[in-house]
Amino acid sequence: MRTNELVVTSHLGAPADAVWDAVTTMEGVNFELGPWLRMTAPAGVRLDPELVTPGERLFRSRLLLGGVLPIDFDDLTFVAIGPSSFHERSRMLSARVWEHERHVEPDGPRCFLTDRVWFDPRVRLAAPLQRRIVRAVFQHRHERLNQRFGARRRPGATAG
Repeated sequence: MRTNELVVTSHLGAPADAVWDAVTTMEGVNFELGPWLRMTAPAGVRLDPELVTPGERLFRSRLLLGGVLPIDFDDLTFVAIGPSSFHERSRMLSARVWEHERHVEPDGPRCFLTDRVWFDPRVRLAAPLQRRIVRAVFQHRHERLNQRFGARRRPGATAG
């Protein structure tokens, strides 16, 4: 695992297609982040492979602490997106490069959802604090997914 990389997997109690449909809307993303963070987006945006041009910025999102205080931005850009996975490689105020890969794998009537995140911080001295914040945000996101779909983390999931 690379420095500034995190991998979290949850075994969710819902079918892969239902989970994918929920997590590819901004409402779903903001449910995962809430109530601590919210991402802004143009109305009606959906992470749909038919509507996303790989390598082209989809939009600039503001990250709002508590839903109101701007603390960062994300120039949301996808390298790849398919029917059950995406690979985002974006630029943020806090990171020269932000990569987020998400995969949803069927497991009968359930599914595994895995997030892999890697970032190159703009301020190297802030990297240890940034790693702790990113780890807390993604652990929180998975807890929210667990609440929504019923789940447990896959044994051996790493948060590095």
